[in-house]
Amino acid sequence: MHYLLFYDVVDNYVERRAPYRAAHIKLAREAAARGELVLGGGLANPADGSVLVFKADSPAVAEAFAKADPYVT
Repeated sequence: MHYLLFYDVVDNYVERRAPYRAAHIKLAREAAARGELVLGGGLANPADGSVLVFKADSPAVAEAFAKADPYVT
């Protein structure tokens, strides 16, 4: 199955994410290497949200990603 993880963003998101971006990208690349993360990216320009597409047997994979993501924590 596929699961969508939607992120709502705050004002000045693009600037405010800078300190966390490298760790977020690392987490995403690791998930992609495991075959869990299929696609992800920002919505609109400038970004007013983002979505990540996961392939897994349950939503637990997407939930674990969100719990570990520095953009969330």
